[in-house]
Amino acid sequence: MKVLIISLYFPPAGGGGVQRPLKLATHLPGLGIETHVLAPDDPKWIHVDEGLALPPDATVHRVRYLGPRGRKAGEELRAAHGLRRLVLRARLLPRRFLVPDENVPWAITAIPAAIRIVRRERIDLVLTTSPPNSVHLIGAAVQRATGVKWVADLRDSLILHPHRRAESLAVRLKERSDHWVARLVARRADAIVAASEAIAEEARAARPRGEVVHITNGSDFDDFDGIVYAPGERFRITHAGSFFGKRDPRPFLTALKALDDPAVVARFVGDFRSADREWAEEQGFGDRLELIPYVPRRRSLELQRESEALLLLIPEAGGRGKGVLSGKVFEYLAAERPVLAAVPPDGAAADLIRAAGAGIVAAPDDPEALRAALAELVGRWRAGTLDTVQLSEEWKERLSRRTRVRELADLFARVAS
Repeated sequence: MKVLIISLYFPPAGGGGVQRPLKLATHLPGLGIETHVLAPDDPKWIHVDEGLALPPDATVHRVRYLGPRGRKAGEELRAAHGLRRLVLRARLLPRRFLVPDENVPWAITAIPAAIRIVRRERIDLVLTTSPPNSVHLIGAAVQRATGVKWVADLRDSLILHPHRRAESLAVRLKERSDHWVARLVARRADAIVAASEAIAEEARAARPRGEVVHITNGSDFDDFDGIVYAPGERFRITHAGSFFGKRDPRPFLTALKALDDPAVVARFVGDFRSADREWAEEQGFGDRLELIPYVPRRRSLELQRESEALLLLIPEAGGRGKGVLSGKVFEYLAAERPVLAAVPPDGAAADLIRAAGAGIVAAPDDPEALRAALAELVGRWRAGTLDTVQLSEEWKERLSRRTRVRELADLFARVAS
């Protein structure tokens, strides 16, 4: 079988969104599937990680990227004032009306390139993996032009956005276009893969023509090879990942301040909003708070393993956070350090953390519950009973990325036949 993966995010792009398509392209060839990848040449990603190796047994095709460069518009606007702010808002306005998202112009070059690859390489199946939603327009167009089988991989909901804030004309247009993409995927895709059961249920509700399969992200235990935990003189709790939308560090930081223990230091690795930074500075944490800018993945893994505990933050988001089972959950499990899961207590992430015996769950917007959970972990550390999370071989196999890729390969076989 020959498969073409179409993804906007692929090395040298950095960030969490790269890992799922990268690991698929890494492990599928080992299952006897000839793997091709179509990715942009340079969409001017916000983060670049030159340390990420391309999959050795997959063929990566690059095509020119059309569209606006990646940028943190909210942070830029916050830093601008007066006339400069007005000019910046005017420059940013057109991208807000690109639907379904600002990356949709890439389809202009990606569609003909994908059609050429499918015909030249005699591809059997195309996989489009989102976000962004617009990547599925490429899959639908290639399917129509060539008759190739098309599988849509949904890492996030197509229509429910827990981090979307403002109510405006641009937001309403994007919401309408998201629903249109969701209907297109339901009508046309030969199968749909969902990264969480909540996304799978949403896809099934649209009465799709093809099979809907729930295939989560996976844990890459091998990525931590050579990184050894060494106990620190202080209790280091680390959050790896950027802050955007409704993800809020303030309830946890309020809990940290209430604990008032100079031996505890919180480390936030990745993009941290300037508004949250200013708020934190006003609280006077001193050396109890470390804000570490974006680092390459290898360094992020080192910081995770070299921590007494890890902080997982998933917002309630009006109930939409319950179904979120992000790749970060599985990365933390692979790090094998205890997790303070500030997540919806009755959600998917909480269920997994409890079932794996990997940490403590507390509501993400409850500072007192977070303080109590943090105090419990610190107490174990002082007593010398804060152990490495020892997952059984059965659990490791269950969580492994290779297991997830085998599930996907089985789906490919069903679709192709």
